[in-house]
Amino acid sequence: MKTLSIIALLAATGLSLNAQVLPGIPAQTNIPEKDYPCVDEKGQVTFRVEAPTASSVEVDICSTKYPMSKIDDSVWEVKTDPLVVGFHYYALLIDGVRVNDPSSETFYGCSQQTSGIEIPESAEEAAYYSFDKSIPHGQVRECQYWSDIENAQRRCFVYTPAEYETSGKSYPVLYLQHGMGEDERGWHQQGKLANILDNQIASGKCVPMIVVMDYGNCGYGFGAKKGESMEEFGASFYPILLDEIIPYIEKTFRVRTDRRSRAMAGLSWGGHQTFDVALAHLDKFSGIGTFSGAIFMMPGADFKTIYGGVFADADSFNDKVDVLFMGMGSEENFGADRFCRSLTEIGIRNTYYSSPGTAHEWLTWRRCLREFLPLLFRK
Repeated sequence: MKTLSIIALLAATGLSLNAQVLPGIPAQTNIPEKDYPCVDEKGQVTFRVEAPTASSVEVDICSTKYPMSKIDDSVWEVKTDPLVVGFHYYALLIDGVRVNDPSSETFYGCSQQTSGIEIPESAEEAAYYSFDKSIPHGQVRECQYWSDIENAQRRCFVYTPAEYETSGKSYPVLYLQHGMGEDERGWHQQGKLANILDNQIASGKCVPMIVVMDYGNCGYGFGAKKGESMEEFGASFYPILLDEIIPYIEKTFRVRTDRRSRAMAGLSWGGHQTFDVALAHLDKFSGIGTFSGAIFMMPGADFKTIYGGVFADADSFNDKVDVLFMGMGSEENFGADRFCRSLTEIGIRNTYYSSPGTAHEWLTWRRCLREFLPLLFRK
């Protein structure tokens, strides 16, 4: 009976008695039919790569290089230390040359296409960004438009809620930006935005909304463009957003066009861009969010004079801005907590969030988005 039970179990899972026993579960970021890399219950990852003529192979992940060992004439393998949960970029170093893992999906991050791997959280912890088959799902549309400012074709991704096609209603809009070295794909792919929105809308945690993800003209590291100053980095995006993207969205989708139905947020350098744009245009935005925002302040700065004095009159600011949110990981030191305390001291209403145990990474930004969305468009 035991033998029959084992055979039945193997048949039910699609395995055979001769199947390889993997040292973990294939990563959800693997390409189809690839067993490696695989992740065990401790968060350790076993990588394998075929490189028959290489003399050395390493895996570079989470700021650590792991030398791989040859296990036969062509295959190299290594098992990492336990890695923290969340999404991580990584690369292979084959004879010193940095290459992507052919068994992994690639993602645009760190100013390049690179391999990525998800170290899973528990099902309960990951539920807010996981696909739920029992609820309605929205769409993420790839949209092409022409920029007269750049004299070039541009692209944005637009999330529409599940009810959009049938409701006939108009919706508020969140303009959501990526960070330095990333692009308009980041929130959809690495950030799991659609799942987060679908789950929150279905549960009533946030109002149905449209989310626009466009390229912030900062998909390379600062310094890569010769002669570009820090003030100029990504600033060419500002008129494109205000004069082209917003009008394009309002012409193409059923959206509400009053300022209280428009918000902007961004991660890292996208948070920097959000403050630059939204604080200077409170006639257009009532919701503002930064996630690990690159907000630079001189020690002892007078908060009533920064950003053109937008914080000088707390009553006026609080009347115009429905949501001012700043979040970051508990393991990073981007100063959002200090910034929010200073704003509170001068009477500016704001919300601060700290993501427990995370650093400058996508798990921090998923959590920040989770906390930010329920605050929006409640007036």
